[in-house]
Amino acid sequence: MSIKTLDGKRFAEMVIQGANHLSVNAKMVDALNVFPVPDGDTGTNMNLSMTSGAKEVRNNVQEHIGKVGSALAKGLLMGARGNSGVILSQLFRGFAKSIEQKSSINSKEFAAAFEAGVETAYKAVMKPVEGTILTVAKDAAKKGLAAAKNTDDIVKVMEEIVKEAKASLNRTPELLPVLKEVGVVDSGGQGLVLVYEGFLAELKGEKLSDVPSSLPSMDELVSAEHHKSVQGHINTEDIEFGYCTEFMVKLEKDKLANNPFNEDTFRQDLSQYGDSLLVISDEEIVKVHIHSEQPGECLNYGQKYGSLIKIKIENMREQHSSIVEAQTPLQTETKAPKKKEEYGIITVAMGEGIAELFKSIGAKAVIEGGQTMNPSTEDFVKAIKEVNAKNIIILPNNKNIIMAAQQAAELVEENVIVIPSKTVPQGMTALLAFNPAAAVEDNEANMVRALDTVKTGQITFAVRDTNIDGLEIENGDFMGIADGKIKVKNKDKLQAAKQLLDEMMTDDSEILTILYGEDATEEEVEELVAYCEEKFEDAEVEVHNGKQPLYAFIFSIE
Repeated sequence: MSIKTLDGKRFAEMVIQGANHLSVNAKMVDALNVFPVPDGDTGTNMNLSMTSGAKEVRNNVQEHIGKVGSALAKGLLMGARGNSGVILSQLFRGFAKSIEQKSSINSKEFAAAFEAGVETAYKAVMKPVEGTILTVAKDAAKKGLAAAKNTDDIVKVMEEIVKEAKASLNRTPELLPVLKEVGVVDSGGQGLVLVYEGFLAELKGEKLSDVPSSLPSMDELVSAEHHKSVQGHINTEDIEFGYCTEFMVKLEKDKLANNPFNEDTFRQDLSQYGDSLLVISDEEIVKVHIHSEQPGECLNYGQKYGSLIKIKIENMREQHSSIVEAQTPLQTETKAPKKKEEYGIITVAMGEGIAELFKSIGAKAVIEGGQTMNPSTEDFVKAIKEVNAKNIIILPNNKNIIMAAQQAAELVEENVIVIPSKTVPQGMTALLAFNPAAAVEDNEANMVRALDTVKTGQITFAVRDTNIDGLEIENGDFMGIADGKIKVKNKDKLQAAKQLLDEMMTDDSEILTILYGEDATEEEVEELVAYCEEKFEDAEVEVHNGKQPLYAFIFSIE
């Protein structure tokens, strides 16, 4: 099959199949993350980002390829999550800019668009690292340009792009030593290869065998349940089940031994508590949405199978009243907009306790997220608008979230400053250095300077066997991570915590703050605190229930 020109409709199908192929293999991409932590999320981030782009394309299918490309760029830009998602959005931002005035393109213009994408992406990254998605994109685009000089067939150009993308991916361990040490290829590069494979399959008129049927996602199903167009036609008092309840169950082996999980049984048992029930599960997580008068009963039932994470309960009667009021034409004068405050601080946190801590020391808005779920560019844009301040300061608290925050800063009119905090302790220390009476430049300088005054320790568990940083790590081992580097491993959680603190605490350490999470018991916390007070008697020990998932302990050392 030979294709000499590419229009918007065919390109839209390429995008959709590329997004589907990535979606199917997202977990495989997650597994390529170098650290064996339970929150590797490159595949998840790229999938959510690409899905957002594909959704915008579906809503703008037309003959003009420039307009379809612009729709893809817009969807990706707003949905971008994590560094990999932001880079993906920049690749197609440059691609789209290159073709925005064209109704269709030939092979040379097609290849040039990939090259333009690479140029845009490299400019967006302050310190590009070779052996990553950037390298794979660059090598593939270069091969595409060479191919376009010898053929006018777009299919053949795409074939060469995919072939070189795969070859470049296989070379990433030679460029990035940590990949070679662990024995994996770059996860972001793998995600890009999957997208390109979907593009090629669509151009050749093929459907990849692993492309799923177009089942709606949980978010789409919930959205359908809540479709606001019907809200004005019912009375608030007629709502039978008043609480929209959403939660996730992290399945646990010890509980499953007594209560084997079966999705159909789980769904049937929950149905007695309400309606609009949605249940989606995999080997590790169960996602639940239900409208109920007894949300507590739903949560209690879920706990029979594991621990609860990401709980959200909303009073639909109050929501409905607000929606009806919003749909009713106002008979009075429109209220004047609220006056903007001088400063507004936005921070990112995973764990109810950590979120409350941030609010208590001055955060105006806390976006739920972290390593397990990176907020999108759009999440930051919405928060910036809601904070309603002249100067917005963002604390991402994760190195994989910084780029999305910076991208959001470029999209709004407000003066936005992103403090590059990479951990929760860094974010808290920076926030404590904020002075509402100081000038913007002084606050930025003081908050950035504060980042280097704190050390961060984390205790979590390994999800696979690996060899990294000179440590032989087995699935299930507890790991102690100091400022991003795995320092200790142990079969026992508390021993790992003690070993890590022994390595991190020095004679100069004055304050040790312990944030304990969902996986830590009161007995473990008490034993650890007693150990610290005896071993590090000159340091002040503070303890807070962070309620964070996956990380039993987070240590802040100042």
